Amino acid sequence: MAANKSFTIVEYFGGDDGYRCGYCKNEKGNFSHGMWSHTMTVQDYQDLIDRGWRRSGKYVYKPIMNKTCCPQYTIRCHALKFQPSKSHKKSLKKMNKFISNGELPKGQDDAEPMDSVCEEARPQEPSIACHAEVKCAAITDIQKEVSECPTVTEVQKEAADAAPSGPETTKNDLMSAGDGRTATSTKAVMGADPSRPPCRKAKELRKERRLQKEQMRQNTDGVSSIVSSTPPTPTPASKTKTLEDFIDESLPDKSSHCLEVRLVRSNPPCPQFKASFDASYQVYKLYQMAIHKDPPDKPSESQFRRFLCDSPLEAEYSPDGPEVGYGSFHQQYWLDGRLVAVGVIDILPTCVSSVYLYYHPDSASLSLGSYSALREIAFTRQLQKQSPKLSYYYLGFYIHSCPKMRYKGQYRPAELLCPETFAWVAIERCILQLENTHYARFNQDPDAGDARALKDVGRAMVLYRRAVMPYAAYSRKRKGSSDETEVQQYAGLLGQDSAERILLYRA
Repeated sequence: MAANKSFTIVEYFGGDDGYRCGYCKNEKGNFSHGMWSHTMTVQDYQDLIDRGWRRSGKYVYKPIMNKTCCPQYTIRCHALKFQPSKSHKKSLKKMNKFISNGELPKGQDDAEPMDSVCEEARPQEPSIACHAEVKCAAITDIQKEVSECPTVTEVQKEAADAAPSGPETTKNDLMSAGDGRTATSTKAVMGADPSRPPCRKAKELRKERRLQKEQMRQNTDGVSSIVSSTPPTPTPASKTKTLEDFIDESLPDKSSHCLEVRLVRSNPPCPQFKASFDASYQVYKLYQMAIHKDPPDKPSESQFRRFLCDSPLEAEYSPDGPEVGYGSFHQQYWLDGRLVAVGVIDILPTCVSSVYLYYHPDSASLSLGSYSALREIAFTRQLQKQSPKLSYYYLGFYIHSCPKMRYKGQYRPAELLCPETFAWVAIERCILQLENTHYARFNQDPDAGDARALKDVGRAMVLYRRAVMPYAAYSRKRKGSSDETEVQQYAGLLGQDSAERILLYRA
């Protein structure tokens, strides 16, 4: 089992200055609190996103909900209870039809991919986070000795070992991190599943339903008074098809195309990630230029690394966790050996969190935004079989004031996070309130509050001069003006439990 990091180490930046909103284009209307995370445990990040935080690379931010122009509500889907809608089935059938006979649909994607409406919609990282000259730079691991802090060094920028061609195609496995682990078998290559009974033709099903209706009509008209006391035994084919049934739909032996989904760990980068880095970056660059109209020099390799490759989450493994472990991954979609899309995800203790999705513009007609989200929900369900607590799929932020971002509410059952009590509320109830106001408290109980509210800022942990200590002890040692107001704000945003675990770096 890999050694896990013991501490999360962050720098806090506050959130007084407004910046350009990527949703409504207000130049100074978007406000958020921000932290630079040098390292973070998956449990700490799970607790943070359950309080409205979200990461962009190593930058972790929380919108100031009652102040920002376009409030961003954390949204999650209960993956185990998810049933694909008519639109979702259409996306899945569209892909299956293309794989089967090469029929390419016309038109564009009918749903926006995860958080890709506009990259500028995320907060602009502070300048120290965008350059190597970081005030505290990248702090390495703190192991058993909590009284000793590792040396402060510059931000590590490990160059990727790019390969001229994609990794060798494998079947029936999702490749995981470079530690030799392989995920439990899922259908990485689409094809027939011999363990399932053959699907019945729609014509047969319609005929059966017509006969049943005719029998019911005869009974109600009094033509036949004999009614069977035992209902007909449903056949396996009449059972409601699951998400996995649609994904694994039988394909002919000689399909026109082959789609393979590979899971590669991005932090630390495994060999498969390094080998496919250049291909992945080229798809990202084309996507940003075609979909978001970025100039050619904007989606640079360093920007791609900071945004979608760098992560504060180190690989963690647990006996009761998923076989692939926790942390940050890229889920790659290879079509006939060519990379066409990448879903960036975090695997956390209770969820799979979608970070971003980018695809090759030539494949836009395949509805890869919808398709990848459905595959990620199915992947969450697969992981839940290994780790019972991991049962939710987080889609990032739901922005009701931005019509293009409302598609996330279609993955149901869905819940939004109450910005005041941090309780989860069914999206149907939330939308009724959001139709009337941009900002809303979803919890209808007037007496409900934040169960993890800050009670004692003195117990918040800080990292000061290579030593870990409570803020109360640090404030006695510190010289100069007091920073209690800033630390009080920071600890209040984290909550008491997280503030007592996460280390706030103090210069």
